[in-house]
Amino acid sequence: MITCSPRLHPTDDLTGRKVRLREIDPADHHTLIRFDREAARVPRTARYQHWAAHRADVAEIDDDIQFAIETLHGRMLVGSMWTVRTDTDAGRFSYGIGIGPQHRRCGYASDAITALLAHMFGERRYRTCEVGIHGRNVASRTLHGGLGFREDSRGRGIVRMSIAAHRFAELHPALAVSRPAHPGRGRHWRQTRGQHRHPQRWR
Repeated sequence: MITCSPRLHPTDDLTGRKVRLREIDPADHHTLIRFDREAARVPRTARYQHWAAHRADVAEIDDDIQFAIETLHGRMLVGSMWTVRTDTDAGRFSYGIGIGPQHRRCGYASDAITALLAHMFGERRYRTCEVGIHGRNVASRTLHGGLGFREDSRGRGIVRMSIAAHRFAELHPALAVSRPAHPGRGRHWRQTRGQHRHPQRWR
């Protein structure tokens, strides 16, 4: 069982066409809190708490990681995301994502999600990603449907959608690059990259 995640170095940042995912820095906290204040003025279904997601008094479980979402050009912080409910035995994970209100409808969310899926399926060998979306959040359901997620079930106002690694590979062949086998590696082997850390975890 994997119980800790390696510290991300600059060369380990995950990049898409528009954004990169990097570690949360202390300097990001002010902006994340501001996103929360601005989001309080929009409908509840479009809200989430950036700052609460990255508070420092919670512990990591399994393979959970947190990221700042930063534009490639200008290096502007536009949101944050984190993996949750990672199950290394079942090869399954979920995530949360939020884009600052003033940065929405720019393609940052879809780009960040695609970069994360490529990393989790390709590098970490997960097999399925599952998400739960509020039934009234049509924008999020449309976004995930466009990325290849399929609806699994509905209940108590939540729509559950998922995408398998093989479907992601079919839709994004350029991103789903197979990694060379490593001698003695198991199903959930990962390369040691130096000091390990226990990032804050959202609940």
